[in-house]
Amino acid sequence: MKIIIVTGLSGAGKSSAMKSMEDSGYYCVDNLPPVLISKFIEICQYSVEELDKIALGIDIRGGAFFEDFHKGYAELKAKGHDCTIIYVEASDEVLVKRYKELRRPHPLAGNMTLLESIQMERQKLQSLRDAADKIMDTSNLGINAFRNDVRSHFQEDHSKPNITVICTSFGFKKGIAIDADLVFDVRFLPNPFYISELREKTGNQQEVRDYVMSFPESKTFYDKMMDMVNFLLPYYIKEGKSELVVAFGCTGGRHRSVTMANLLSDDLKKLNYRVYTRHREQRG
Repeated sequence: MKIIIVTGLSGAGKSSAMKSMEDSGYYCVDNLPPVLISKFIEICQYSVEELDKIALGIDIRGGAFFEDFHKGYAELKAKGHDCTIIYVEASDEVLVKRYKELRRPHPLAGNMTLLESIQMERQKLQSLRDAADKIMDTSNLGINAFRNDVRSHFQEDHSKPNITVICTSFGFKKGIAIDADLVFDVRFLPNPFYISELREKTGNQQEVRDYVMSFPESKTFYDKMMDMVNFLLPYYIKEGKSELVVAFGCTGGRHRSVTMANLLSDDLKKLNYRVYTRHREQRG
């Protein structure tokens, strides 16, 4: 089992790192008491659906349990698990600024100042920092750049861009696709519904696809739409977007929209994107 331990200073970006791990396909559990780590991994191994990639977030909130971490971690490695520790940190100045902007108390806040709390936490976590396989300093990193950094480091298939594209179709008569990032209305294209031999078929069948794409306006629309999607995707990736939903709508959601969603899906797969296809009106 591949196990990533995400730890580090409060306010340095541990939660963002955990979200990036989740985007990369890891099962994530935050703030798990270190004494329970070995037991949790054992439960995961024998669950109905065995998990093979897990990210565990631990930090100073573990309190009295925190000193048990090194013993539990050594046991995991002894059992043959592929274990990695990520330690996230930032400078004192940056952490003070972040806490003042968020207006939240530091986990060690009490009779100490914010700066003293940060320095105390840094001291308490030094043994974890010493054991870390990767130390990530977020002092000069924006949130999106940091998440991309984490995803690119732990994404197993580095040949694919760091984004998942979902190509979906829907019928306007049943309402717009509310989860879509980009929506294209293809009701202006000739409708196969009015061709008797195509009415009961869908855009999943070649005869319907051939009919829809036999018109010049269909080809022109598709080329322009594909050009725009190709232009946008690198910028979405740069901004840290992990999923893009591209939706095509026609009247009933069975012919024209299905055809376009399938064509886009096929072409994006050829460009090595991670793509899923969904047809809302054909479920069940």
